[in-house]
Amino acid sequence: MSEVRNGSEAKPEAPEGRKPRSIRVVLFALMIAILLAMLDNMIVGTAMPTIVGELGGLEHLSWVVTAYTLATAASTPIWGKLGDMYGRKGIFLTSIVIFLAGSVLSGMAGTMGQLIGFRAIQGLGAGGLMVGVMAIIGELIPPRERGRYQGMMVSVMAVATIGGPLVGGTVTDHLGWRWSFYLNLPLGVVAFAMVTAVLHLPKKKAEGRIDYLGAALLTVGITSLVLITTWGGSEYPWVSAEIVGLGGTAVAAILAFLVVERRVAQPVLPLHIFRNRNFTLITVVGFLAGFVMFGAIIFLPLFQQTVQGASATNSGLLLLPMLLAMTVVSLFAGRATTKTGKYKIYPIVGGALMTLGLFLLAQMDTETSRLTSGVYMAVLGAGMGFLMQITMLVAQNSVEMKDMGVGSSSATLFRTLGGSFGVAIFGAIFNNQVSATMSARAGEHGAQATAGTAQLDPKSLAQLPAGIKDAYLHAVANGTQHIFLWGAAISVIAVAAAWFVEEVPLRGAAKPAERPEGGDAPAGEVAVSETV
Repeated sequence: MSEVRNGSEAKPEAPEGRKPRSIRVVLFALMIAILLAMLDNMIVGTAMPTIVGELGGLEHLSWVVTAYTLATAASTPIWGKLGDMYGRKGIFLTSIVIFLAGSVLSGMAGTMGQLIGFRAIQGLGAGGLMVGVMAIIGELIPPRERGRYQGMMVSVMAVATIGGPLVGGTVTDHLGWRWSFYLNLPLGVVAFAMVTAVLHLPKKKAEGRIDYLGAALLTVGITSLVLITTWGGSEYPWVSAEIVGLGGTAVAAILAFLVVERRVAQPVLPLHIFRNRNFTLITVVGFLAGFVMFGAIIFLPLFQQTVQGASATNSGLLLLPMLLAMTVVSLFAGRATTKTGKYKIYPIVGGALMTLGLFLLAQMDTETSRLTSGVYMAVLGAGMGFLMQITMLVAQNSVEMKDMGVGSSSATLFRTLGGSFGVAIFGAIFNNQVSATMSARAGEHGAQATAGTAQLDPKSLAQLPAGIKDAYLHAVANGTQHIFLWGAAISVIAVAAAWFVEEVPLRGAAKPAERPEGGDAPAGEVAVSETV
């Protein structure tokens, strides 16, 4: 069996030709794990109507997603710190077990309340899956060598985005909605078994106690922020007492968290990592990339289904130009980074292409063809491809090995929060533009048609009178135009932040001739051994 070991605990190296194959065995297991986290929401979203039909609780439907998102975001930095303190393999395997337990319980749920609670357990595990994969890759593979493998992760995202709705619909129709959760079990078991058998990392002994107070304060702050983005403008007005109260709670919790982190021996999120200029700048880039990326993924299918008449299934396939461009460009950027050791140019080019792609998408109207929108999406996807993994690469290269977990979790957390804020703010812009356009084009009747929601499903849209329907198509086009224009403006900030990133050499394994005789392998080097 092939084994991958890190650092000085590795056995003598195998021939060079065997290394990529052995590393890919480990990466394959990690990609299965991250596929679970990415694929789950896509599959469950398709099964939602059937779930509501059986369990009821339509008024609590949004909490099925919100509970998962909240638990994932709040637990991400904690999982990262636990991996740094106690070792990544054991913590990662624990997250797989929790995720699978949440999946089984969700499939067995008898009420909507139970399903929401079990989804929170599932999200808790998902937070560990995401940051665990990033941190393990960061510890196993030196940044200089990591680029050649980064296309795998982007490919997984593409598979989840396109395949999720297809798998979810098929499973729900033929096996029932509960199997949309049970489907995680075989994949999870395979990932658990492969990681257990193949991955070997040095065991760690924690120094100091877990920062429970800091973890609690950070959880309160993150939860408040996510609830603001979830409820603001939909459940409650942005200036309502509930949203303002959540904002005050978030500010108070984060300020208290900063005070605590300065005083404890083992902070859950060491503030010193933000003193590194590159880490802070690339975190800003990641936040802004998440902001516009998740907004685009949410509202592009809405435009395609409403204005261009695509079905829910086909709208996922119509995202293929963006996802294919993102995968190809990410693969190119990764291999070029490995070959040259240079990376500064890629976030700049990525931000510029993302800005251009969003500006082009802002030109779409009711007459835009699918071919034209596909070309625009490909430009946006190319920009994302330059940014997706390079931002994580720079973040991990900017922290010491002992902080790899918190560095990875911080980058993941800020990208997630960026996505949450992007969806919320873009949603508010979209709703306002749709309402204004409907009132301008169809008067009082138009305003009444979208009084409850600015996003009408195909059945409701088909029931509208011809004049109101035409006004709504123009309203959706106008709403998406404003979203993408704002996204382009925000992307300019990402370009500016990327411009000031310094070209710090990527850490990499020393060549054998450069190693002192009998010396240990440098931190982060991968050594591969063959055992029977």
